[in-house]
Amino acid sequence: MGGLGFHHARILRDVPLLEFGGFFDSDSERAAAVSSELGVTAHRSLDALLQGVDAVTIAVPTPAHFEVASKAIAQGKHVLIEKPITTTVAEADALLAMARSNGVVVQIGHVERFNAAIRAALPHIDEPRFIQSERLAPFNPRGSDVAVVLDLMIHDIDLILCLAVGDAQSIAAVGVPVLTPTVDIANARITFASGAVANITASRISRERVRKIRIFQKTGYLSLDLAAGTGEFFRLNKNLSMEKLAAAPFDFANFVERVELTAPQGEPLKLEFESFARALTGEAAPVVTGEDGRRALEVAMGIVKEIERTLPQLSGSVASGLGRSHAEPTQLG
Repeated sequence: MGGLGFHHARILRDVPLLEFGGFFDSDSERAAAVSSELGVTAHRSLDALLQGVDAVTIAVPTPAHFEVASKAIAQGKHVLIEKPITTTVAEADALLAMARSNGVVVQIGHVERFNAAIRAALPHIDEPRFIQSERLAPFNPRGSDVAVVLDLMIHDIDLILCLAVGDAQSIAAVGVPVLTPTVDIANARITFASGAVANITASRISRERVRKIRIFQKTGYLSLDLAAGTGEFFRLNKNLSMEKLAAAPFDFANFVERVELTAPQGEPLKLEFESFARALTGEAAPVVTGEDGRRALEVAMGIVKEIERTLPQLSGSVASGLGRSHAEPTQLG
């Protein structure tokens, strides 16, 4: 059980509306240690775990998402799958079809949806025209089995799809491997059907951590620090006299209103699990549905394709058959 799986168990045991039935980890020594530390049941196999529960959260390496989730869904178990939903869009489609057939809830662990900065910003979002995001982190072997696009950038892809109006239409992207055989730093420019544009940068070889999003729209400018869970909204002062502004130089602070963005505090992972619990009881739909996860994955794989087109030696390094030979940006839909 990795660090994220540990936190799943730590938080789930105390989530209202849920009765925690334990966990399974293929590393028996690690499982015993976690069981002792948290006071929870460690099952000897995935089958043993599935026999005693109605729902599971899945925090395994990305390449195993489809195998584990499909096994749970086939037995009628509701699932919360850590991001990304799967490693390919075809796997995601198969998983969602299976979920519909078995009548189970699928939620995807795009935990940044529950970040206080995002929750505070949502009431102020009004048809963004340009979104810029940066997600930089020092190298961590966890997650390095997939490109940084699926490891880190997909967080921001999901947020931008949630914030932007319309479907993603085209992608231009570049990226390079530095410490691993797959892409470690990447930049993508996404154009939406609405005309909005997003510029996304992700790196797992940074000396410092950065998680910021800036949103430009007709009503103002939002600056969000996801690491701190804070944000600001700058908008035109409603009491501003345009005649005075035109007549003489004006101090910036006099014609722009700064709104501090706030939301109720809460550990994002706990809020995510509470959302899952409400979905299981029928109280509300999942905040991040399986279809949302599939949509984010489709854009992420479009970015991977475009990177492989511009750096041919990477072709097939993330998923087979993704190389492209023409020069136009990747088109979606």
